[in-house]
Amino acid sequence: MSRRGDSRTATTGRRLLGPAVRSAFGVLAAMVVVTPFLGAWSYESARRAVSAQAAAPRVGADALPGEIVGSRASAPIVLAYHDINPEPTNDYTLTPRQLDTQLAKLAAAGYRSLTTEEFTRYLATGTTPAPHTVYLTFDDGTRGLWAHADQVLAKHKMHAASFLITGAVGTHRPYYLSWAEIDLMRASGRWDFQDHTHLSHERAAIDAAGHLGSVLANRLWLEKEKRLETESEYRIRVRTDLDKSLRAFSDHHLPAPQLFAYPFSETAGPTNLAARNTSVLERLLRERFTASLTNVSSRPLPAGPRAAAARQVQRLEVVRTTSTNTFVKQLNEWVSRSPAEIPEPLRHPEQWRFPGSPSGTGLAALTGKGVANGTYVSAVHLPMGTADWDTYRVSATVAGLSGTRTSASVEVGHGSLVPITVTVSEAGVRVTERPADGTARVTTGKVAPAAEHRLNLEVSPGGVRITVDGGHALVARATEEPDPARTSGGVSLAVRNETNKADKTDRADKAAWPRFTALHIKP
Repeated sequence: MSRRGDSRTATTGRRLLGPAVRSAFGVLAAMVVVTPFLGAWSYESARRAVSAQAAAPRVGADALPGEIVGSRASAPIVLAYHDINPEPTNDYTLTPRQLDTQLAKLAAAGYRSLTTEEFTRYLATGTTPAPHTVYLTFDDGTRGLWAHADQVLAKHKMHAASFLITGAVGTHRPYYLSWAEIDLMRASGRWDFQDHTHLSHERAAIDAAGHLGSVLANRLWLEKEKRLETESEYRIRVRTDLDKSLRAFSDHHLPAPQLFAYPFSETAGPTNLAARNTSVLERLLRERFTASLTNVSSRPLPAGPRAAAARQVQRLEVVRTTSTNTFVKQLNEWVSRSPAEIPEPLRHPEQWRFPGSPSGTGLAALTGKGVANGTYVSAVHLPMGTADWDTYRVSATVAGLSGTRTSASVEVGHGSLVPITVTVSEAGVRVTERPADGTARVTTGKVAPAAEHRLNLEVSPGGVRITVDGGHALVARATEEPDPARTSGGVSLAVRNETNKADKTDRADKAAWPRFTALHIKP
């Protein structure tokens, strides 16, 4: 009875529904069934979308000012780009014409682009398939690479690597690439793909005050729990993100990435990780990649033995405001030189850099002019181009020394793990060794008092042999591991004049600045 009664009730209920109501219920039912499929179709459509490509622009010879310097052979220069779009909306987006002009300059100077496989082989062996090479990298994986950059690469027969935020692929269209576009780019032979995190290319709160920091390089503030992540929680989160990214490569049949590009160049940014564990991110990366790439480093790390040993390579970043002349100038600073190619650096003011000095400071500050305000000025000679010097000789002549309040210094192995500095005053010499443990060993001695002294430094991976005015030699050895990758680096100079303090500018005993009158470098 109950079953029949239920059946009658149901039948009666159906009869009570009018045609319009039954139709509305039918539409709702269809929507319930179809909506998930519509959502999936919409997502898949965006994921598989392929944008139209623009032809490469035509650039005339008059758009190619400046010349890239020659060198018998140079280490690869790694260039860092982001997006390419004819209507840039930020400083990290170049127009297709800018990219075309820059690649034309490289091609005209005889540069060949490297694949990631060729570049990582260079890091391992020090050999390249051509004397002058570049490794072109594009961060983030934006659609502009397919729509605008690809045909520029084709025009110049060049190769590039796109560093993907794998969790962003196919999202926020049309900003990011789709997987279908990535497939086409790979098939062209002009692109390979490397890692830029899964979804950790962002900033978030890293303390109770809400200050933002890179989520990859910092423990996050957990607002609900009113505390920072523990270091264990940080490690698990970052490891999970990196492994998700690697799985995305595998799931989409891409070769496993060999290189990782730091979002925001975290290597130089602040971190709230405990000092003893600031290398935890580096360890996680080393477990998964051959090397990491950064645009900012605490010491010069252009591609070469020093960078290979550190497993971290510094890139030359190119932005929208980088003019062609600036592009050429920066490339010339990064071209690796041999000691034989620049025997008299004081003849080339454009080759010196003055980190930490007032804007406009030039070589004259080292050759007698000094600085108007301050007691000390230093300069580095081609820090990128000389980063891998390991065996050379330096001869310097210093004049204008007076008493103990003025001095001049020559540092060799600049930017290495074990730089050595020789400082001379009117009657004394001081040698400062800075081994990798962070301590400083200082050796002092006396020289015959004179306003002028000649310094000779013979540099090798095992140490530095120093003589002043041809006298007794002193050997400084800052490491027991004479590995060129640990000890290599070029030359920096400094002058000090403590009588130049502001409260003594009108003193009769104010001494002139000491000055370098000669500097010679030999293989």
